[in-house]
Amino acid sequence: MEVIANVNGVINGIVWGTFGITLLFLSGVIMTIVNKGFQFTHIPHWMSKTIGAIFADKHITAHTEKHDKSISQFQSLCTALAATIGTGNIVGIATAIIKGGPGAIFWMWIMALVGMMTNYSENVLGIFYRKKNDKGAWTGGAMYYLRDGLGSKRGFKQIGAILAVLFSCFCLLASFGIGNMSQVNSIAGNMQSAFGIATWITGIGILILSALVIVGGLKRVAAVTEKLVPFMAVVYVIGALIIIIFNFDLVGPAFVSIFKGAFCFDAAVGGAVGYGIKMAITWGFKRGAFSNEAGLGSSVMVHSSSNVKEPVRQGMWGIFEVFADTIVVCTLTALVILTSGLVDLDTGKMLTDIEGSALVGEAFRNVFGVVGPMFIAIAILLFAYSTVLGWSHYGSIAFEYLFGTKASVIYKVVFVGMTFVGCTMSLDLAWDLSDTFNGLMMIPNLIGVLALSGTVMKITKNYVAREIKGEKIKPMLSVYEDIQAEMEKKLDVEE
Repeated sequence: MEVIANVNGVINGIVWGTFGITLLFLSGVIMTIVNKGFQFTHIPHWMSKTIGAIFADKHITAHTEKHDKSISQFQSLCTALAATIGTGNIVGIATAIIKGGPGAIFWMWIMALVGMMTNYSENVLGIFYRKKNDKGAWTGGAMYYLRDGLGSKRGFKQIGAILAVLFSCFCLLASFGIGNMSQVNSIAGNMQSAFGIATWITGIGILILSALVIVGGLKRVAAVTEKLVPFMAVVYVIGALIIIIFNFDLVGPAFVSIFKGAFCFDAAVGGAVGYGIKMAITWGFKRGAFSNEAGLGSSVMVHSSSNVKEPVRQGMWGIFEVFADTIVVCTLTALVILTSGLVDLDTGKMLTDIEGSALVGEAFRNVFGVVGPMFIAIAILLFAYSTVLGWSHYGSIAFEYLFGTKASVIYKVVFVGMTFVGCTMSLDLAWDLSDTFNGLMMIPNLIGVLALSGTVMKITKNYVAREIKGEKIKPMLSVYEDIQAEMEKKLDVEE
């Protein structure tokens, strides 16, 4: 076990160290440049086609017919957010502030802003290269654009196929760690500390709930997440806003502390300016990457199951996903902590030894009393459970790619069974291993995204010309001629 831990530590250090974080950041910058800063130059457009369309376009939220294996665009967003809005939005932000100071939040924003275009590009490629499986359901993800996109380039057929298999293996392993056992372990621990509920009782409860949803397939998962995600997000946002309003006089100083800490105008954090900036950037980038998972190639697997016709339309949901997860939810958590009196806003130093979810719970306690920590325990339960649901689909797609559509039921049964195991065992090594496999997904995925950046650019340029500039040109909807023709007909019907 010690040897495994040491080897894992080395790999994890490489993946999530300077190399991995730099690769992730530069990929976001490159995709932003290639697509002419789409997330900045077309804010009104992508906002109107995402959150705005929920209230104005019935096609966005309308459920698909019973025989249709795809899910709605809103369901795909909620399932993706279910996997990304998790314990990292609470525990991760607390850790970032403790380790990197308030300035880490600024660099988290920067990572999110460029990460929007990485997530956008993944989703565009996911739709463009998706296929239908044996059951007639859409299936897509990094493994498909690696095999059929990168693999279509001269001399890269074998490389694309190998990277697709590696991505699927890493995703499969990560789904049991970061997407399952580590999440339910957090639930069990918090329920025991907040309400005195034994971990095995929590384990049985989660096992039953997971079985009822996950074994039923993606449409049942999506049906649950489209209700659970908006509910949990709204409740948490309202609770956070109450605290921020209650401590409104500290909001201004909190933002000042964030910007000061980002560039260490005050050398208090870490004791030296250079070291303080490094810690702020490192932890800010890490939390930004972990929080929204842009660049890891995970959420594209559920976005590809949407009934959308346009690759760019789903790409814009990817931009909104990062915006909602990091810019909104993570920022609110940061402000809750920074306005709580638990941080010296002048120096950025912590005024308490409390860490993790307990730190956020203490901030809620200052306003809500004993109910505060209970509120956070329930929030973690909802956030973590939704993550389990989202990752169950990611792992299922990876398993299906490796072993075939019919074999995916085996994965679902094992995945559900591991929820009980995760609740009742110590998972220190599992946490580290899951971080590693989660990060290893990033490498083949980003190779595919960067290699196909020209394709993303052409699809984006085509969409802007048609939908924003009003030019009459043929749409780019799929790399496969039969699917292209099918989607063109559906677009014509809609118009």
